[in-house]
Amino acid sequence: MAFEPIPLNLPPYPFRITEKEGGTYIFDEIRKKHLFLTPEEWVRQHFIHYLVQGHAFPKSLIRIEGGLQLHQMQKRSDLLIYDREGNKAVLVECKAPAVKIDQKVFDQAARYNLIHKARWLVVTNGLKHYYARIDHAAGLFQFVEELPDYLDL
Repeated sequence: MAFEPIPLNLPPYPFRITEKEGGTYIFDEIRKKHLFLTPEEWVRQHFIHYLVQGHAFPKSLIRIEGGLQLHQMQKRSDLLIYDREGNKAVLVECKAPAVKIDQKVFDQAARYNLIHKARWLVVTNGLKHYYARIDHAAGLFQFVEELPDYLDL
């Protein structure tokens, strides 16, 4: 059964969605290709547009599904955004709308960020979004209501 896109707690965008090869695909503006539309991909594509159009994040500085090594296991982070100096600025962990954002999800994102050391950590299921500013040197984090615009990171 194909995934039926649902409205998210993000602005709607005019996605290019196509049916082909027995499935539903969404065009990824960053990677310039059609991807199989899963609930998590629906959230990821919305959040990418939210960052680019809503917060002026440059498309060229967004890395999607980048690999990382964690405890001798290969993992993938959903979105990693770099600042203009090439430093890791924001790590975004996307979950499907049906996935409850709980401690287990935060722990996964925090483990990934132990490797990346991004200054901001975002966890979203498209319905709820959590934003935290991380001070790695002090070992502290602070939740905030909204992610700042790119130039204010």
